[in-house]
Amino acid sequence: MVAGLASLTKFVGCRAGAACSAFPTVVGGPGVIERTSVGLDVHARSVAAAAIDGVSGVLVQARLSPSHDHIRSWLAELSGPVAVAYVAGPTGFGLYRALTQAGVRCVVAAPSKLQRQSGDRVKTDAKDAVHRARLLRLDEVAPVSVPSVAQEAARDLVRAREDCRGDLMRVRHRLSKLLLRHGIVYPDGQAWTGVHDAWLRRQRFTSPAVRMAFESDYDAVLTVKARRDRLDAAIAAMAADSEFTPLVRRLGCLRGVSTLTGFALAVEIGDRHRFTGKTIGSFVGLVPSEYSSGASRTQGPITKTGNTHVRRLLVEAAWHHRARYVTGKTLRDRWELAPPAARARGDAGNRRLHDRWINFNLRRKRPVIANVAVARELAGWCWSLAVMQQ
Repeated sequence: MVAGLASLTKFVGCRAGAACSAFPTVVGGPGVIERTSVGLDVHARSVAAAAIDGVSGVLVQARLSPSHDHIRSWLAELSGPVAVAYVAGPTGFGLYRALTQAGVRCVVAAPSKLQRQSGDRVKTDAKDAVHRARLLRLDEVAPVSVPSVAQEAARDLVRAREDCRGDLMRVRHRLSKLLLRHGIVYPDGQAWTGVHDAWLRRQRFTSPAVRMAFESDYDAVLTVKARRDRLDAAIAAMAADSEFTPLVRRLGCLRGVSTLTGFALAVEIGDRHRFTGKTIGSFVGLVPSEYSSGASRTQGPITKTGNTHVRRLLVEAAWHHRARYVTGKTLRDRWELAPPAARARGDAGNRRLHDRWINFNLRRKRPVIANVAVARELAGWCWSLAVMQQ
Protein backbone atom coordinates (compact mmCIF):
# COMPACT_ATOMS: atom_id res chain seq x y z
CA MET A 1 0.00 0.00 0.00
CA VAL A 2 2.89 2.35 0.72
CA ALA A 3 4.76 2.88 -2.53
CA GLY A 4 8.51 3.04 -2.17
CA LEU A 5 8.46 2.29 1.56
CA ALA A 6 12.18 1.59 1.55
CA SER A 7 12.95 4.92 -0.07
CA LEU A 8 10.84 6.74 2.51
CA THR A 9 12.54 5.00 5.43
CA LYS A 10 15.60 6.37 7.14
CA PHE A 11 17.31 6.08 10.47
CA VAL A 12 17.18 9.09 12.72
CA GLY A 13 19.46 10.25 15.50
CA CYS A 14 18.88 10.40 19.22
CA ARG A 15 16.44 13.29 18.88
CA ALA A 16 14.14 11.10 16.78
CA GLY A 17 14.48 8.23 19.19
CA ALA A 18 17.26 5.95 17.87
CA ALA A 19 19.38 6.25 20.98
CA CYS A 20 16.26 5.97 23.09
CA SER A 21 14.88 2.90 21.30
CA ALA A 22 15.19 0.84 24.46
CA PHE A 23 12.40 2.95 25.95
CA PRO A 24 9.25 2.48 23.86
CA THR A 25 6.31 4.67 24.69
CA VAL A 26 4.11 3.21 27.41
CA VAL A 27 0.66 4.69 27.08
CA GLY A 28 -2.94 3.62 27.20
CA GLY A 29 -2.83 2.10 30.67
CA PRO A 30 -0.69 -0.38 32.62
CA GLY A 31 0.87 -3.12 30.52
CA VAL A 32 0.00 -1.50 27.17
CA ILE A 33 3.06 -0.72 25.01
CA GLU A 34 2.55 1.01 21.67
CA ARG A 35 5.57 0.41 19.53
CA THR A 36 4.95 2.98 16.79
CA SER A 37 4.05 6.64 17.32
CA VAL A 38 2.43 8.33 14.33
CA GLY A 39 1.98 12.05 13.74
CA LEU A 40 -0.42 13.34 11.12
CA ASP A 41 -0.78 16.79 9.59
CA VAL A 42 -4.34 16.65 8.28
CA HIS A 43 -5.66 18.93 5.55
CA ALA A 44 -8.75 18.88 3.35
CA ARG A 45 -6.97 17.30 0.35
CA SER A 46 -3.80 15.75 1.76
CA VAL A 47 -2.34 14.21 4.90
CA ALA A 48 1.35 14.26 5.80
CA ALA A 49 2.24 11.26 7.96
CA ALA A 50 5.31 10.37 10.02
CA ALA A 51 5.82 7.20 12.06
CA ILE A 52 8.60 6.53 14.59
CA ASP A 53 9.31 2.93 15.52
CA GLY A 54 10.05 2.89 19.24
CA VAL A 55 12.26 -0.21 19.00
CA SER A 56 14.36 0.33 15.88
CA GLY A 57 14.22 4.12 15.82
CA VAL A 58 13.19 4.10 12.15
CA LEU A 59 11.30 7.10 10.82
CA VAL A 60 8.80 6.49 8.02
CA GLN A 61 7.20 9.40 6.17
CA ALA A 62 4.44 9.40 3.58
CA ARG A 63 1.96 11.63 1.82
CA LEU A 64 -1.55 10.21 2.07
CA SER A 65 -5.00 11.11 0.83
CA PRO A 66 -7.59 12.26 3.43
CA SER A 67 -9.54 9.01 2.93
CA HIS A 68 -9.98 7.24 6.26
CA ASP A 69 -9.57 3.85 4.54
CA HIS A 70 -6.26 4.94 3.02
CA ILE A 71 -4.95 6.15 6.38
CA ARG A 72 -6.06 2.96 8.15
CA SER A 73 -4.41 0.75 5.51
CA TRP A 74 -1.16 2.71 5.83
CA LEU A 75 -1.21 2.32 9.59
CA ALA A 76 -1.76 -1.43 9.18
CA GLU A 77 1.61 -1.64 7.39
CA LEU A 78 3.44 -0.32 10.46
CA SER A 79 4.76 -2.34 13.38
CA GLY A 80 2.02 -2.41 15.97
CA PRO A 81 0.58 -1.49 18.34
CA VAL A 82 0.22 2.00 16.87
CA ALA A 83 -0.76 5.33 18.46
CA VAL A 84 -1.74 8.34 16.34
CA ALA A 85 -1.82 12.07 17.05
CA TYR A 86 -3.13 14.94 14.96
CA VAL A 87 -4.11 18.52 15.74
CA ALA A 88 -7.69 19.68 16.20
CA GLY A 89 -8.76 21.80 13.26
CA PRO A 90 -11.40 22.43 10.62
CA THR A 91 -11.37 18.79 9.45
CA GLY A 92 -13.26 17.80 12.60
CA PHE A 93 -13.21 14.54 14.55
CA GLY A 94 -14.22 12.06 11.85
CA LEU A 95 -10.70 10.66 11.58
CA TYR A 96 -10.53 10.20 15.35
CA ARG A 97 -13.76 8.20 15.36
CA ALA A 98 -12.68 6.10 12.37
CA LEU A 99 -9.33 5.19 13.96
CA THR A 100 -10.87 4.54 17.37
CA GLN A 101 -13.43 2.24 15.80
CA ALA A 102 -10.57 0.37 14.11
CA GLY A 103 -8.88 -0.19 17.49
CA VAL A 104 -6.13 2.44 17.05
CA ARG A 105 -5.50 4.81 19.92
CA CYS A 106 -5.84 8.33 18.58
CA VAL A 107 -5.10 11.62 20.34
CA VAL A 108 -6.47 14.93 19.05
CA ALA A 109 -3.97 17.53 20.22
CA ALA A 110 -4.78 21.02 21.41
CA PRO A 111 -2.97 23.31 18.91
CA SER A 112 -2.30 26.02 21.50
CA LYS A 113 -0.43 23.60 23.77
CA LEU A 114 1.96 21.96 21.30
CA GLN A 115 5.55 22.46 22.38
CA ARG A 116 7.78 24.00 19.73
CA GLN A 117 11.32 25.36 19.79
CA SER A 118 11.38 29.15 19.66
CA GLY A 119 14.26 29.10 17.15
CA ASP A 120 12.42 26.91 14.64
CA ARG A 121 11.58 29.15 11.68
CA VAL A 122 10.87 26.48 9.06
CA LYS A 123 7.36 25.04 8.94
CA THR A 124 6.28 22.32 6.53
CA ASP A 125 3.61 19.66 6.70
CA ALA A 126 6.23 16.91 6.86
CA LYS A 127 8.08 18.61 9.74
CA ASP A 128 4.82 19.12 11.62
CA ALA A 129 3.98 15.43 11.29
CA VAL A 130 7.41 14.38 12.60
CA HIS A 131 7.12 16.86 15.46
CA ARG A 132 3.77 15.42 16.54
CA ALA A 133 5.09 11.89 16.34
CA ARG A 134 7.99 12.79 18.62
CA LEU A 135 5.73 14.52 21.14
CA LEU A 136 3.39 11.53 21.15
CA ARG A 137 6.33 9.19 21.70
CA LEU A 138 7.32 11.27 24.73
CA ASP A 139 3.66 11.42 25.88
CA GLU A 140 3.79 15.23 25.71
CA VAL A 141 0.59 15.79 23.72
CA ALA A 142 -2.17 17.73 25.49
CA PRO A 143 -5.45 16.28 24.14
CA VAL A 144 -8.72 18.07 23.55
CA SER A 145 -12.02 16.63 24.72
CA VAL A 146 -13.59 14.93 21.71
CA PRO A 147 -17.38 15.43 21.71
CA SER A 148 -19.85 12.69 20.98
CA VAL A 149 -21.73 12.75 17.69
CA ALA A 150 -24.86 14.09 19.41
CA GLN A 151 -22.91 16.74 21.30
CA GLU A 152 -21.10 17.87 18.15
CA ALA A 153 -24.43 18.17 16.30
CA ALA A 154 -25.89 20.26 19.13
CA ARG A 155 -22.73 22.38 19.17
CA ASP A 156 -23.06 23.04 15.45
CA LEU A 157 -26.62 24.26 16.06
CA VAL A 158 -25.51 26.56 18.87
CA ARG A 159 -22.66 27.99 16.81
CA ALA A 160 -24.98 28.55 13.86
CA ARG A 161 -27.13 30.64 16.18
CA GLU A 162 -24.05 32.53 17.38
CA ASP A 163 -23.07 33.29 13.79
CA CYS A 164 -26.62 34.44 13.10
CA ARG A 165 -26.46 36.80 16.07
CA GLY A 166 -23.34 38.42 14.62
CA ASP A 167 -24.91 38.63 11.17
CA LEU A 168 -28.00 40.32 12.60
CA MET A 169 -25.91 42.87 14.45
CA ARG A 170 -24.00 43.73 11.27
CA VAL A 171 -27.05 44.13 9.01
CA ARG A 172 -28.77 46.27 11.65
CA HIS A 173 -25.72 48.50 11.82
CA ARG A 174 -25.66 48.87 8.05
CA LEU A 175 -29.31 49.90 8.00
CA SER A 176 -29.04 52.37 10.88
CA LYS A 177 -25.90 53.98 9.45
CA LEU A 178 -27.53 54.32 6.03
CA LEU A 179 -30.33 56.28 7.67
CA LEU A 180 -27.87 58.31 9.73
CA ARG A 181 -25.99 59.40 6.59
CA HIS A 182 -29.26 60.88 5.35
CA GLY A 183 -30.00 62.61 8.64
CA ILE A 184 -32.70 60.18 9.79
CA VAL A 185 -32.46 59.19 13.48
CA TYR A 186 -35.02 57.20 15.45
CA PRO A 187 -36.36 59.60 18.15
CA ASP A 188 -38.41 57.37 20.43
CA GLY A 189 -36.06 55.37 22.65
CA GLN A 190 -34.91 51.80 22.15
CA ALA A 191 -34.42 50.58 18.61
CA TRP A 192 -35.31 47.25 17.02
CA THR A 193 -38.64 46.94 18.77
CA GLY A 194 -42.10 46.65 17.22
CA VAL A 195 -42.55 50.42 17.36
CA HIS A 196 -39.15 50.94 15.75
CA ASP A 197 -40.04 48.47 12.98
CA ALA A 198 -43.24 50.38 12.23
CA TRP A 199 -41.19 53.59 12.08
CA LEU A 200 -38.81 51.97 9.58
CA ARG A 201 -41.70 50.97 7.33
CA ARG A 202 -42.88 54.59 7.18
CA GLN A 203 -39.60 55.91 5.78
CA ARG A 204 -39.78 57.32 2.24
CA PHE A 205 -36.98 58.46 -0.07
CA THR A 206 -37.10 60.61 -3.19
CA SER A 207 -33.98 59.08 -4.74
CA PRO A 208 -34.63 55.64 -6.34
CA ALA A 209 -31.06 54.58 -5.58
CA VAL A 210 -31.35 55.38 -1.88
CA ARG A 211 -34.76 53.71 -1.73
CA MET A 212 -33.32 50.54 -3.28
CA ALA A 213 -30.39 50.55 -0.82
CA PHE A 214 -32.76 50.99 2.13
CA GLU A 215 -35.05 48.17 0.97
CA SER A 216 -32.08 45.89 0.46
CA ASP A 217 -30.72 46.51 3.98
CA TYR A 218 -34.18 46.28 5.56
CA ASP A 219 -34.87 43.01 3.76
CA ALA A 220 -31.54 41.65 5.07
CA VAL A 221 -32.57 42.55 8.63
CA LEU A 222 -35.91 40.73 8.29
CA THR A 223 -34.30 37.68 6.67
CA VAL A 224 -31.58 37.25 9.29
CA LYS A 225 -34.04 37.88 12.13
CA ALA A 226 -36.33 35.14 10.79
CA ARG A 227 -33.35 32.78 10.59
CA ARG A 228 -32.41 33.60 14.17
CA ASP A 229 -35.96 32.91 15.36
CA ARG A 230 -35.97 29.51 13.64
CA LEU A 231 -32.68 28.59 15.30
CA ASP A 232 -33.99 29.77 18.68
CA ALA A 233 -37.03 27.53 18.31
CA ALA A 234 -34.86 24.54 17.35
CA ILE A 235 -32.54 25.09 20.34
CA ALA A 236 -35.48 25.48 22.73
CA ALA A 237 -36.99 22.22 21.46
CA MET A 238 -33.69 20.34 21.86
CA ALA A 239 -33.09 21.84 25.30
CA ALA A 240 -36.53 20.64 26.42
CA ASP A 241 -36.13 17.04 25.22
CA SER A 242 -32.57 15.73 24.84
CA GLU A 243 -29.71 14.31 26.84
CA PHE A 244 -28.78 17.88 27.81
CA THR A 245 -32.17 18.72 29.36
CA PRO A 246 -31.30 17.94 33.03
CA LEU A 247 -28.09 19.97 32.83
CA VAL A 248 -29.82 22.93 31.15
CA ARG A 249 -32.49 22.98 33.85
CA ARG A 250 -29.90 22.96 36.64
CA LEU A 251 -27.93 25.79 35.03
CA GLY A 252 -31.17 27.76 34.68
CA CYS A 253 -31.26 28.18 38.46
CA LEU A 254 -28.70 30.99 38.07
CA ARG A 255 -29.65 34.52 37.11
CA GLY A 256 -28.72 35.45 33.56
CA VAL A 257 -28.63 31.83 32.38
CA SER A 258 -31.65 31.44 30.11
CA THR A 259 -32.50 28.30 28.16
CA LEU A 260 -30.40 29.40 25.18
CA THR A 261 -27.43 30.30 27.38
CA GLY A 262 -27.67 27.14 29.48
CA PHE A 263 -27.88 24.93 26.41
CA ALA A 264 -24.88 26.64 24.84
CA LEU A 265 -22.84 26.22 28.04
CA ALA A 266 -23.82 22.55 28.25
CA VAL A 267 -22.77 21.62 24.72
CA GLU A 268 -19.70 23.88 24.47
CA ILE A 269 -18.02 22.82 27.71
CA GLY A 270 -18.68 19.13 27.16
CA ASP A 271 -17.05 16.85 29.73
CA ARG A 272 -17.21 19.08 32.82
CA HIS A 273 -15.50 16.46 35.02
CA ARG A 274 -12.12 17.40 33.51
CA PHE A 275 -12.32 20.73 35.35
CA THR A 276 -12.66 21.97 38.90
CA GLY A 277 -14.35 25.09 40.19
CA LYS A 278 -11.00 26.89 39.94
CA THR A 279 -9.73 25.61 36.58
CA ILE A 280 -12.95 26.27 34.62
CA GLY A 281 -12.15 30.00 34.64
CA SER A 282 -8.81 29.31 32.97
CA PHE A 283 -10.49 27.21 30.27
CA VAL A 284 -12.67 30.12 29.19
CA GLY A 285 -9.87 32.71 29.44
CA LEU A 286 -11.25 34.69 32.38
CA VAL A 287 -8.11 34.52 34.55
CA PRO A 288 -5.51 37.33 34.63
CA SER A 289 -2.41 36.96 32.51
CA GLU A 290 0.81 36.89 34.52
CA TYR A 291 4.52 37.42 34.05
CA SER A 292 6.59 36.60 37.12
CA SER A 293 10.33 36.33 37.39
CA GLY A 294 12.33 36.18 40.57
CA ALA A 295 10.81 38.46 43.19
CA SER A 296 8.67 40.38 40.69
CA ARG A 297 5.09 39.41 39.90
CA THR A 298 3.07 41.23 37.27
CA GLN A 299 -0.55 40.51 36.36
CA GLY A 300 -2.22 41.88 33.28
CA PRO A 301 -5.54 41.64 31.44
CA ILE A 302 -7.40 38.35 31.23
CA THR A 303 -5.87 35.74 28.95
CA LYS A 304 -8.89 35.47 26.59
CA THR A 305 -7.84 31.94 25.68
CA GLY A 306 -10.08 28.92 25.30
CA ASN A 307 -13.71 29.00 24.24
CA THR A 308 -14.67 32.50 23.09
CA HIS A 309 -18.38 31.74 22.89
CA VAL A 310 -18.59 30.49 26.49
CA ARG A 311 -16.62 33.49 27.72
CA ARG A 312 -19.02 35.92 26.05
CA LEU A 313 -22.05 34.14 27.50
CA LEU A 314 -20.61 34.22 31.01
CA VAL A 315 -19.68 37.90 30.78
CA GLU A 316 -23.17 38.81 29.57
CA ALA A 317 -24.81 36.69 32.27
CA ALA A 318 -22.66 38.28 34.99
CA TRP A 319 -24.26 41.69 34.36
CA HIS A 320 -27.61 40.33 35.56
CA HIS A 321 -26.19 39.88 39.07
CA ARG A 322 -25.49 43.59 39.45
CA ALA A 323 -29.13 44.49 40.09
CA ARG A 324 -30.90 43.76 43.38
CA TYR A 325 -31.55 40.05 43.78
CA VAL A 326 -35.26 39.37 43.38
CA THR A 327 -36.72 35.98 42.51
CA GLY A 328 -39.08 37.07 39.76
CA LYS A 329 -41.51 34.97 37.79
CA THR A 330 -39.00 34.02 35.08
CA LEU A 331 -36.52 32.67 37.59
CA ARG A 332 -39.20 30.89 39.63
CA ASP A 333 -40.50 29.20 36.48
CA ARG A 334 -37.04 27.87 35.74
CA TRP A 335 -36.66 26.71 39.33
CA GLU A 336 -39.84 24.66 39.01
CA LEU A 337 -38.11 22.51 36.37
CA ALA A 338 -34.98 21.85 38.46
CA PRO A 339 -34.39 19.49 41.41
CA PRO A 340 -34.54 20.96 44.94
CA ALA A 341 -30.77 20.66 45.47
CA ALA A 342 -30.10 22.62 42.27
CA ARG A 343 -32.58 25.33 43.32
CA ALA A 344 -30.85 25.71 46.67
CA ARG A 345 -27.40 25.89 45.12
CA GLY A 346 -28.59 28.30 42.45
CA ASP A 347 -30.09 30.58 45.10
CA ALA A 348 -26.82 30.49 47.07
CA GLY A 349 -24.88 31.32 43.92
CA ASN A 350 -27.18 34.22 43.05
CA ARG A 351 -26.80 35.73 46.51
CA ARG A 352 -23.04 35.26 46.51
CA LEU A 353 -22.55 36.83 43.07
CA HIS A 354 -24.76 39.81 43.96
CA ASP A 355 -22.75 40.32 47.15
CA ARG A 356 -19.59 40.31 45.05
CA TRP A 357 -21.03 43.12 42.95
CA ILE A 358 -21.86 45.11 46.09
CA ASN A 359 -18.29 44.70 47.37
CA PHE A 360 -16.82 45.79 44.05
CA ASN A 361 -19.05 48.86 44.00
CA LEU A 362 -18.00 49.79 47.53
CA ARG A 363 -14.36 49.50 46.46
CA ARG A 364 -15.13 51.70 43.42
CA LYS A 365 -13.96 49.09 40.96
CA ARG A 366 -14.60 49.83 37.30
CA PRO A 367 -17.79 48.00 36.32
CA VAL A 368 -16.22 46.19 33.36
CA ILE A 369 -13.41 44.85 35.54
CA ALA A 370 -15.80 43.88 38.31
CA ASN A 371 -18.06 42.12 35.83
CA VAL A 372 -15.20 39.96 34.54
CA ALA A 373 -14.39 38.91 38.10
CA VAL A 374 -18.05 38.03 38.68
CA ALA A 375 -18.11 36.11 35.38
CA ARG A 376 -15.08 34.09 36.51
CA GLU A 377 -16.86 33.12 39.71
CA LEU A 378 -20.07 32.48 37.79
CA ALA A 379 -18.16 29.90 35.73
CA GLY A 380 -17.37 28.09 38.97
CA TRP A 381 -21.03 28.08 40.02
CA CYS A 382 -22.03 26.74 36.60
CA TRP A 383 -19.48 23.95 37.01
CA SER A 384 -20.83 23.21 40.48
CA LEU A 385 -24.36 22.78 39.12
CA ALA A 386 -23.11 20.79 36.12
CA VAL A 387 -21.35 18.12 38.20
CA MET A 388 -24.15 17.92 40.74
CA GLN A 389 -25.74 14.49 41.01
CA GLN A 390 -29.32 14.53 39.75
